[in-house]
Amino acid sequence: MEVAAGLEASAGMAARIPSPIEEVRDERLGGVRLLLKRDDLIHPDIPGNKWRKLRYNLGPGPVLTFGGAYSNHIRAVAAAGAIYGFPTIGVIRGEEHLPLNPSLAYAAARGMRLTYLDRSAYRRKYTPEVIDALRAEFGEFRLLPEGGSNAAAVRGCAEIAPELDAQLGGRYDLVCCPVGTGGTLAGVAAGLAPGRRAVGFAVLKGGEFLGDEVARLQHEALGRVTDNWRIECGFHFGGYARTTPELRAFAEDFAARHGLRLDLVYVAKMMYGIYALARELAPGTVVVALITG
Repeated sequence: MEVAAGLEASAGMAARIPSPIEEVRDERLGGVRLLLKRDDLIHPDIPGNKWRKLRYNLGPGPVLTFGGAYSNHIRAVAAAGAIYGFPTIGVIRGEEHLPLNPSLAYAAARGMRLTYLDRSAYRRKYTPEVIDALRAEFGEFRLLPEGGSNAAAVRGCAEIAPELDAQLGGRYDLVCCPVGTGGTLAGVAAGLAPGRRAVGFAVLKGGEFLGDEVARLQHEALGRVTDNWRIECGFHFGGYARTTPELRAFAEDFAARHGLRLDLVYVAKMMYGIYALARELAPGTVVVALITG
């Protein structure tokens, strides 16, 4: 986070960095070696890519951000505000529904002020008209985009590759991650040494536009776009927060075999895609799957 040294020294921010690595031994992978980078274990309240994306984004003063009614990003920002003692405001897509669902109840319990925009206004959330109205209501704030993906988030996620280099001695070929807004993939690819590549698995139906988002984020953060990444768009299983019996069966089987329950919104889709693509990889290829939480 922007004031990371001070925040990490605060009570409750015992971040587990570097996050641990575990190996998956599964005959279905053929000769491919699969390692799990357990970013879900970084912090109990701000796990995975949320911690990395927020690390250089948050500082003193109120923070306002956007998200859906079940947004993990909203939860993470609320938790960070409670831990570090800065005010948080969550602008939620759609109408208010009481009682609050568990995600929004969690955010409210940690001091986040919740407000709502109808879907039409929410589509215009970054326009001066909407932002000025929010400032008139809440005063000055630090604006954090939906999902937390911006240049500072890319900087935080770029630190994954040096961690892997230190932990694995550089002995890996491919890093995989789920893609929702593009910040994690943009950062991972930005940090990779020459000869290594990143593959993102879109969790959105019609996610082809995410390539432009990753490129935009890299250009914003680096001033250039790297050529060491791609996005697979064929493993969304119906779209964001959608699932199918096939995906659920895969996740249940993975849990039974390896003792890890995969998040169905993001991680299970990536893992299914890795198993499918493993057939195309050369024996001995070392794949790192980022478990984002």
